[in-house]
Amino acid sequence: MTAWTPDSWRAKPVKQLPNYPDALGIKRVETELARRPPLVFAGEVKRLKRQLANVATGQAFLLQGGDCAESFKEFSAETVRDTFRVLLQMAVVMTFASAKPVVKVGRIAGQFAKPRSADTEVIDGVELPSYRGDSINDMAFTSEARVPNPERLLRAYDQAAATLNLLRALASGGYADLHNVHQWTLDFLDGSPAGERYAAYAARITEALAFMRACGVTPDAAPSLEGVDFFTSHEGLHLPFEEALTRMEHTTGRWYATSAHLMWIGDRTRQPDGAHVEYMRGIENPVGLKCGPTLDPDELIRLIDILNPRDEAGRLVLYVRMGSDKVGEGLPPLVRKVREEGRNVVWACDPMHGNTIKAANGYKTRPFERVLGELRSFIEIVRAEGAEPGGVHFEMTGQDVTECVGGAGHLSEADLSSRYHTHCDPRLNADQALEMAFQIAEALKPTEGMRRAAE
Repeated sequence: MTAWTPDSWRAKPVKQLPNYPDALGIKRVETELARRPPLVFAGEVKRLKRQLANVATGQAFLLQGGDCAESFKEFSAETVRDTFRVLLQMAVVMTFASAKPVVKVGRIAGQFAKPRSADTEVIDGVELPSYRGDSINDMAFTSEARVPNPERLLRAYDQAAATLNLLRALASGGYADLHNVHQWTLDFLDGSPAGERYAAYAARITEALAFMRACGVTPDAAPSLEGVDFFTSHEGLHLPFEEALTRMEHTTGRWYATSAHLMWIGDRTRQPDGAHVEYMRGIENPVGLKCGPTLDPDELIRLIDILNPRDEAGRLVLYVRMGSDKVGEGLPPLVRKVREEGRNVVWACDPMHGNTIKAANGYKTRPFERVLGELRSFIEIVRAEGAEPGGVHFEMTGQDVTECVGGAGHLSEADLSSRYHTHCDPRLNADQALEMAFQIAEALKPTEGMRRAAE
């Protein structure tokens, strides 16, 4: 394999990058980004990798979630806080039910670029470039708005920096203290089935904390009661942006992507000889790989060997995203092949992308039961093949949106127009996300056969 540099991807075939009319402008922005401080640091990345190594062996579980595509217009401290809060609630439910630590990773502080199935779209006979995310162009359907603008990358960096600043404060400044477990409930969850179940969990956790305090287990003795590790992630799609924020750790001579703790390669850009795989193979960060229904087992092994040649624990996360109707056929050969070849990976499920449908009223949506169905099948299949179902990856929000149908709230297609706010794909709302956490916790409980084997 040829030597790697942060720009070696430029010699490879590349997909899903915008065509900037202002060639000098994008070079100027890349130079400016290269001068700016890193957004995340090597020590944080190493800590995440150690935690993911525990996920790979079944000692922890990965919870990853956040917006489909972050927005400049909707950015606020409240939206960041609410997404963080729902992820905390989900993690508490899953930790309490499974007795495993949960590794918390947000799709946040960088999820600004989106792959598209076509370079252009047509509305009422007018053809314009596709919307590719706020870091590239604008959602408004006008010629001016759809031109890729390199200056938007600087705004994306600034918003990511502000988001990370707030997330670090929330994670370590007292908000995430487990003693506040009752206070994390969002107002609109009052009276909902998921909200009521969470309140019951919170009461039991509060009792357990009182018992621990009586036994002398205080935050001084157990700092994890007062704060959490919270990491960021996004699809590493816009390679010029990622290259500009790649930094060498001078004590080791190794390279780190400093735009996020973890980045993944999408199902559209996972070509073994492609630019995105080339860039990802050289950074030390944990890397994710989306595994769709067309992925061949032999090609998966080839990709694993390119992306994780040292077979390093916690380095590679495989996100299964096949759809509830295809996972039963497509997933077993992949898990079997990886296990037979002895590769060290984290198996995670992205049950969102393969379960997107178009409602009769024209809205793109995802049925809750299909999402849950793929997730349950994933857990059953991975276990049956002798591997660990290690994590989940959701597109979700802390807002009270109506984008996915179903769930305990019984959202219907008629409800979609009420609060359909996504900039790209439909997201679980806070109520549905919390309900999903309960379902995951139930599915992760060991079976009787597993208990007998452990004994």
